[in-house]
Amino acid sequence: MAPAPRKKFKKPEKKNLNIEEIAEGVKSGSRLHLGKAITLLESSNPSDKRDGQNLLNSLLPSTGNSLRIGITGVPGAGKSTFIETFGEMLTGLGFRVAVLAIDPSSSVTGGSILGDKTRMEQLAKNPKAFIRPSPTAGTLGGVHKKTRETMLVCEAAGYDVILVETVGVGQSETLVRGMVDMFLLLVLTGAGDELQGMKKGILELADAILVHKADSGNLPLAEKTVREYKQMLHFLQPATENWKTRAIAVSSIENNGIQNVWEMAKEFESTAKENGIFDKRRQTQTKDWFRSMITDELYGRFFEDPDKRRMVKDLEQQILAEKLTVAQAIQELFE
Repeated sequence: MAPAPRKKFKKPEKKNLNIEEIAEGVKSGSRLHLGKAITLLESSNPSDKRDGQNLLNSLLPSTGNSLRIGITGVPGAGKSTFIETFGEMLTGLGFRVAVLAIDPSSSVTGGSILGDKTRMEQLAKNPKAFIRPSPTAGTLGGVHKKTRETMLVCEAAGYDVILVETVGVGQSETLVRGMVDMFLLLVLTGAGDELQGMKKGILELADAILVHKADSGNLPLAEKTVREYKQMLHFLQPATENWKTRAIAVSSIENNGIQNVWEMAKEFESTAKENGIFDKRRQTQTKDWFRSMITDELYGRFFEDPDKRRMVKDLEQQILAEKLTVAQAIQELFE
């Protein structure tokens, strides 16, 4: 018997997206539609970009109702462990929690690590939690667009608390500070040693310093570190007007001090709203986002122009040959 002819594989046609259907699904809390919405916003396809922005525009009236908390700390400070314990506690209190992790993309391959779901196994299984890594695509500029838009979609989906985790202490912290309401800095015991790898500016961004891994055997040293940070904070400008930056000891493994972090966050939110600082900060952040997007768009359009690209290469050669100064080349480029 002759073998049956092999069926040819047909690539499925791309279905037209129903933006209204996705928007309604997001607002009803559907994780499937939430994932679709975020994927659409992260797409670089021109058609998807248009659809994504139309979708986001329709969701805007349902955004802005969460408490946005940024979390940073030096590598090894236990950010993921803290977020998992903190997130589990919040979901236990009845809140829905979204975790957005700024994930570093490889500058060589463009791929990203996206390991947070592996590091937060319990929270990833929690039906009241949603974890989404945000690859930076090799540039910090990718942070403010993708993460901000993802945050808005999560708010429209009914998440009460948005936790934004950064990769470490560096430039990304300043960007994340510019998109959250409250900023937490995780440190380890031994304030003197810790400060060796930390800039003063990072401390000035924090609304609270959490001395992490304050487990039973390490508690005395952790409490000593808390006292040292409190002394340092006397000499620093508070990150938020009318709020005194706190320092407390916490242990995610033993679940000590985690409830205190939430009580402090609620006090921060209440104080900031009473003083009008909460809304003022969000408005300022939105204006800053708009202006940074203008810069990104101008940069992108400039280098998309083939004539400009050729001119840049020519001017680079003239600079290297010492025929022009850098300032002269810039002047010629924009004349």
